[in-house]
Amino acid sequence: MIDARRLRTLRAVADHRTVTAAAAALYLTPSAVSQQLAALEQETGHELLARDGRGVRLTAAGEILLLHADLVLAQLERAEADLAAYREGVAGEVTVAAFATGIALVLAPAIGALAEAAPGVRLRVLDAEGDASVPMVLDGRADLAVAVEYRGAPRADDQRLTRVALYAEPFDAVLPLGHPLAAGVGPIAMAELATEPWIGPYPGNPCHDVVLLACEYAGFQPRLVHSSDDFRAVVALASAGAGVALVPRSALRGTDLSAVAVRPVDSALATRKVFAAVRTGAERHPLIRPVLAALTSAAAPLAVE
Repeated sequence: MIDARRLRTLRAVADHRTVTAAAAALYLTPSAVSQQLAALEQETGHELLARDGRGVRLTAAGEILLLHADLVLAQLERAEADLAAYREGVAGEVTVAAFATGIALVLAPAIGALAEAAPGVRLRVLDAEGDASVPMVLDGRADLAVAVEYRGAPRADDQRLTRVALYAEPFDAVLPLGHPLAAGVGPIAMAELATEPWIGPYPGNPCHDVVLLACEYAGFQPRLVHSSDDFRAVVALASAGAGVALVPRSALRGTDLSAVAVRPVDSALATRKVFAAVRTGAERHPLIRPVLAALTSAAAPLAVE
């Protein structure tokens, strides 16, 4: 019989591509991961992994088993959820990984709502960039993610995850006050910013992908001169005339905008889409259900402005 714990190990190795990285994600030693994989190969009678440079890749048999592993693990999540519901008396801790603005906009209000609606549910919040929270859920380091769509994210139809759309918000152009477009009205055409020096997040930050996609669709690659993941720093650099930027609208709240002009842009791609994600099956868990409901309620007023 195949051990489900070893299926989790196989999934972690498939996600992280090295035994060492998978071991770190699972809080195991590399030797323990190797032993579990060897035992899994013995249980199945197939070689599941092959060397691939400095990492590993799944064999054809490994890919077949992984498809079944995702279904088995999701069904186990459902079983745990149903058993927890049977016990009733909802009380316990839910670990949520979320990016800073998501914490401020939906997670903090959800905590307040849960204190009234489900006082037995305690949230443990981990600040994680929008591209880091979903892997934390898949690895079991978090129960729920508040995340952002980005290139390279698990697809919307990924069977390992159940998603709940929360809100979408536009990015606005932030320009130095002396910029020729600063005094205009209405949306700026992205193409008008093609020759500008740009200020933006580092590669890997989901907002970096949004900026690149919006610029590429407008027919140019932005000349990123200055990089910061702190939008207050981005606005400060624009204030000093260092360049132009696209910034999520909510990130501008509470920021000193006295020395910049903020204008909407004409690109539908300049939008940050935020969702909650849990491992498939866990959405039925009596601790997870009220958290998802509270997040959805907190996000309801946050339609695209």
